[in-house]
Amino acid sequence: MNCRKSLFITETIHSEAGHAAPEPVTRVAAIAVLDNSAAGRFATDLADLADIGLAFGEAFAAAAVDMLSRAPVAYGKAAIVGVHGEVEHAASILHPKLGKPMRAACGGGEALIPSVAKVASAGAAIDVPLAHKDEIWSFNELDTMTVMVADAPRPDEILAVMVFSDGGRPSPRIGSGRAVV
Repeated sequence: MNCRKSLFITETIHSEAGHAAPEPVTRVAAIAVLDNSAAGRFATDLADLADIGLAFGEAFAAAAVDMLSRAPVAYGKAAIVGVHGEVEHAASILHPKLGKPMRAACGGGEALIPSVAKVASAGAAIDVPLAHKDEIWSFNELDTMTVMVADAPRPDEILAVMVFSDGGRPSPRIGSGRAVV
C-alpha cells in the first residue's frame, strides 16, 4: 500500500437543534490517500486494488475504533477516485476485502457496510453513509459523516475512508425497525 498521507478526523456531537444529546455521539473517520495503480488505463484485473483495501483496513480500522468514546455501533466506508481513475477502482478498494478488517475492529458486524464512491478532483467532499453494524433495519443509526482532504485525491490517487460511530443520530425520533404498513 503506497500511502501519501493519512489522517483521522474525530467528531463529537453534543447537541442537535438546541437540545443536548442524551449521550454525546463520537464518529471517527480514518482516511488514507493511496496511489491508484490502475489510473490512466483500463485494467480488467483489479486484484491489487482489493489488496490495498485490505491493507488500508488492517492498518487503520482498529486505531479508529480505539478513538471512540464507547463501543462502536455503526460504520460506513467511501472512496473518491482522482480524475485519471474510474469508479470501479473505488469499488475494488471498498468491497472485496475492506469489510473483514472493519468487522474485526468493531467486534463483529453482521450488517452490510454501507458505502459510496465517486470520481472527483482534489478537495471534493464525500458523505460517508453510516448504518448499524449488526442490524441494517435499525433506523436510528442511519446517518452520514462528511469528509474531505484539501489536496486529495490527486488525479492518480484514491482517497479511502472508513467511519466508525459509537452512537446513532443524537436525537432520533422516527423509531427503529421496518415500518408497519
